[in-house]
Amino acid sequence: MPRRIQNSEFRIQNSKGLFVTFEGIEGCGKTTQATLLAKWLKSRGHRVIVTREPGGTPIAEKIRKVLLDSKNHSMAPLTELLLLQASRAQHLAQVIIPALKAGKIVICDRFADSSTAYQGYGRGMALEMVKQLNQIAVDGCWPRLTLVFDLPVEKGFARAAKRKRALDRMEQQQIAFHRKVRRGFLAIAKADPARVKVLDGSFPPDVIQAAVRQLVSVRLK
Repeated sequence: MPRRIQNSEFRIQNSKGLFVTFEGIEGCGKTTQATLLAKWLKSRGHRVIVTREPGGTPIAEKIRKVLLDSKNHSMAPLTELLLLQASRAQHLAQVIIPALKAGKIVICDRFADSSTAYQGYGRGMALEMVKQLNQIAVDGCWPRLTLVFDLPVEKGFARAAKRKRALDRMEQQQIAFHRKVRRGFLAIAKADPARVKVLDGSFPPDVIQAAVRQLVSVRLK
């Protein structure tokens, strides 16, 4: 059985909600899986909110546009990280925390672990600094369950290439960067096995979804 570790507990008082986050490299299938899970949960009578980071509120969506705009290639790594944390703080205050206090299930496409993986491991920023900024923005509201959909970077980008849109600023980073990000997610899962579960993103969507439902059902109990 996975051991419990610190900093993974959910600390919003008087909440009956469940906070689940989906993580992984570009093209890993997390957005598809989040959508399938939400549909299944709603069919079982649960109140569900699906949201994303960066974004999720009008203010945070404006920050998202700045972060992902391919024209902003000169953005400094620290600027990127601070913008993400600002977006996250607004997202929590305006959407996530109110929903959880109302007893809803919140499914979030990316959260604080993405900052650790992308800015910490990918950009090479000091992990302790990223951790401290995550803690400030999150303020104790960590997910009860985080699912990392893992697959080789090349497979992820082959999927992403099929999307009918141009690659955004993060997707345009070099393959070496995304390999570091993948290693980051796996390191996060290894360090926090009670909260973070890794699923093989190369399996068919229905097979992955079955595993997702099982893991979420355990948390709902």
